[in-house]
Amino acid sequence: MKLVLAIVNSEDAQRVMRNLTKEGFSVTKLATTGGFLMSGNITLITGVEDERVDEAIEIIREMSESRTKAVPSIPESGIGGFFDTALVDVVVGGATIFVLPIDKFEKM
Repeated sequence: MKLVLAIVNSEDAQRVMRNLTKEGFSVTKLATTGGFLMSGNITLITGVEDERVDEAIEIIREMSESRTKAVPSIPESGIGGFFDTALVDVVVGGATIFVLPIDKFEKM
């Protein structure tokens, strides 16, 4: 038995959860924040039989798409105290997945 923790972008979370539950995985959702942009993300937790870990990871991979987002760069003071807020493209989305061994799993 394994514990799969998947940190996904908030925009992808419902699609990931829907597809995991459709395939019979029980999923718990936690709202979390972090990463480069300190943006909202979701941590999904599921207990998975050893032989189904790769299946769960593949579902998460397919439903968590990476995309480019334009965000303001760090503003610098300009002439007369104005700020230059040029946009910088950064990659958001995708997933970070941790697979941990567990000794016991009970669903009550």
